[in-house]
Amino acid sequence: MNSYDKGLMWFRRDLRADDNAALYHALKACRQVWCVFVFDTDILDDLLVRGLRQDRRVEFIREALVELDDNLRALGRDNGAEGVGLIVLHASATQAIPALAQKLGAQAVFANHDDEPAALARDAKVFGDLAHAGILLHSHKDHVIFERREVLTQAGHPFGVFTPYKNAWLKAITPFHLKAYPVARYAAHLAGVPAEHAVAVPTLAAIGFEPSNLSQLALPTGASGAHQLFDDFVERIDRYDEARNFPAVKGPSYLSAHLRFGTISIRHLASVAYQMHLQGIAGASTWLSELIWRDFYHQVLANFPHVVEKAFKAEYDAIKFEHGKHAKELFAAWCEGRTGFPLVDAAMAQINQTGYMHNRLRMVVASFLVKDLGIHWQWGERYFADHLIDFDLAANNGGWQWASSSGCDAQPWFRIFNPVTQSEKFDPSGKFIRRYLPQLASLPDAAIHAPWKANAIELAAAGVVPGETYALPIVDHAEARERTLLRYAVVKQPGKTPG
Repeated sequence: MNSYDKGLMWFRRDLRADDNAALYHALKACRQVWCVFVFDTDILDDLLVRGLRQDRRVEFIREALVELDDNLRALGRDNGAEGVGLIVLHASATQAIPALAQKLGAQAVFANHDDEPAALARDAKVFGDLAHAGILLHSHKDHVIFERREVLTQAGHPFGVFTPYKNAWLKAITPFHLKAYPVARYAAHLAGVPAEHAVAVPTLAAIGFEPSNLSQLALPTGASGAHQLFDDFVERIDRYDEARNFPAVKGPSYLSAHLRFGTISIRHLASVAYQMHLQGIAGASTWLSELIWRDFYHQVLANFPHVVEKAFKAEYDAIKFEHGKHAKELFAAWCEGRTGFPLVDAAMAQINQTGYMHNRLRMVVASFLVKDLGIHWQWGERYFADHLIDFDLAANNGGWQWASSSGCDAQPWFRIFNPVTQSEKFDPSGKFIRRYLPQLASLPDAAIHAPWKANAIELAAAGVVPGETYALPIVDHAEARERTLLRYAVVKQPGKTPG
């Protein structure tokens, strides 16, 4: 790479100062490096137009930026660079980045890859405008271990099935892929923040948003919060393979939002998990598989971008889902947790109240929406996109297509989750249901999974009035299952995997 006098580091979904590929390359290649983040109005204005002023993701990002600014300042001080910090802009990124680069006299801009279609379009526009001004854009891999076409089949094609991909991933991994980027080695090249940008991170109000309930949730923010969560998880990772399926148990890592916004390095997480996997720790091996799933979905998005608008398996686009007024009423009941199936409703209460949903429950509610209510998976995908703090297009799309049987390595279409048996198996004592549906809290364990089957004495003792204090089931699961089998019969034979 060429050496430059001045460079600009553009943070996006990599909000940390340590082990950051683009930041490392910028500092190594340039004598002076400014750091910038853009609250992109091309994205935020859409949220504001739709009235989503209390967006937990925006607040999560802002908190991460406050810490990132502090960490950059400390990194500069520790290495003899004065006045270092983060420039934060509130503007259209496609306009702001070329303008700032020219204003600072930068010869190059550095960023990390983002393979979401909208991000690729944004980056192409920025690349063109920078090139017109004689400025280069360098982009680096940082968000995953393997990306795009780095792991291919023996025939040289992208994978469409997970297990062979996982095997190839494990065969390809080396210490080099897990090695941290030594950012501090070149931190003396960090440049001082220009006077007009001295107030680094704007308030939520300054960008048109209001505080959400994020501060009340048990989700620490910023890089320090990410490491706090990971340190806690490592202490119990040996139980992850069993505990991860029970929503009332502290089983997951709770790092999904931090992975989404890059407040912790995927290389650090994968390195620890891989070493423990080699030691035969079953929970670590299972969690490593989850990280590999993440890589898998990102390479699917990069290599098969049609999944954003259509089914991965084209033949599944022929399925006729419910539509019209009745479909909208069913969807509203699902969104609001009024389906009459306690585990489904408790899960929807969790996402609505916290912006998070346990992974097992994501599968349950997705299956229920698509295969019990007959609603197109894209409706649910969009709802999750609006409400999840950890929303990531690749993983969200992959998960919904898995549940609807239309995606990579998906749940076979004729296998349909029973929401009651899922509840009995994964929340046997009803602890999770009671937390989010307090109106059912006094029901006996055996009755809480299907209150409509409880006897009158149990209902009266618990103060539950079916259809009043808690909804009656909006669908009969057995009948819905038969309708789904008929609906999916249009898929006569599974199609060949693309590529």
